[in-house]
Amino acid sequence: MTRLLLAFDKFKGSLRSSDVAHAFSEGWCEVMPDSEVDIVEISDGGDGLVDTLVGACGGEYVAVDVADPLGRPVAARYGTIHNGTTAIIEMAEAAGLRLLAAEERNPLNTSTRGVGELIADALGRGCRELIIGLGGSATNDGGMGMLEALGAQFYDTMGELVIPSGEALERVAAVDLAQLDNRLCDTHITIASDVDNPLYGERGAAWVYAPQKGADRATVERLDAGLRSYAGVVASVVGVDMARCAGAGAAGGVGFALMALLGAEMQRGIDLMLRMVDFEQRVGRCDIVVTGEGRLDRQTLMGKAPEGVLNVARRVGRDVVAVGGSVAWCDELRTSGFKRIYEAMPEGMTLEEAMRPDVARANLRRVAERAARELLAEALI
Repeated sequence: MTRLLLAFDKFKGSLRSSDVAHAFSEGWCEVMPDSEVDIVEISDGGDGLVDTLVGACGGEYVAVDVADPLGRPVAARYGTIHNGTTAIIEMAEAAGLRLLAAEERNPLNTSTRGVGELIADALGRGCRELIIGLGGSATNDGGMGMLEALGAQFYDTMGELVIPSGEALERVAAVDLAQLDNRLCDTHITIASDVDNPLYGERGAAWVYAPQKGADRATVERLDAGLRSYAGVVASVVGVDMARCAGAGAAGGVGFALMALLGAEMQRGIDLMLRMVDFEQRVGRCDIVVTGEGRLDRQTLMGKAPEGVLNVARRVGRDVVAVGGSVAWCDELRTSGFKRIYEAMPEGMTLEEAMRPDVARANLRRVAERAARELLAEALI
């Protein structure tokens, strides 16, 4: 009997982590029906973080109405685990790009206020450990909206209140933390993110990520200048400049706000998740590990979920097979240490077709059958 451990991230825009794993399992078991399959849903800190940890830790979901990126009410949810003492929050639930129509996307206008409202709700329920997943945001406000919802106030040079948004960054001249929610004093916050970008500059939040959120070049330049100015004001308040810290540029600067003003600890999302689901022990009980995500490329080896799986499995001494919805072959992948790499999308199929959920499942079943036959023939399992 072969013991198979499946640890897939989502195929973004197509299938959830669990859907990917079950489709692969079906194909594998067509060839090796006596296999014992263990499925671990994983995420690098973005979509799927809440579902994975709530499922793995026996938690519960909490639903709450908060502000979306444009201030409209939106139904959001987060998870609680450890008997309700720890909250798992995905900022995309309140500030996600998916909440906006294409024509509404402009990071000059969006705010993270809803993220702060989720945090405040969790504090009100007694949570004093917060895990916040950063990813998929529509915002570039340096976390101002989130902080305002928690009691911070921002002022311009005339002493007038500044309403948080990306556009407002350049006008912030002072930050008042006197009314900041005092429950944060005894709360530990962990950031789950795969981003190591600084707050501003050519690798910063605006230049790297704002174009994905609807920004043109002029807007990017304005946002970057605003983040530089904002960082200086914050540094004058906290006494240290954290703008160049790894991850400060995550989610349009939310990483910066959480670390500089709320004392949060930054961790790679996949490493945090794998520890919390006892992944190393589960790897030790299997014969081979299969991981993957929607696209395998150079970025896969830069803190993404499959790399985290590979690192743990190699430490335990297990081979890892990687499966991508699509694969952009590069030297980094070829020398990565994966035993084999498979592309689910057949040659000649368009990406649009391959991303249809029914087609993606069929492709995964087919590539799983192929992998099982080839690995069996090589006596690797």
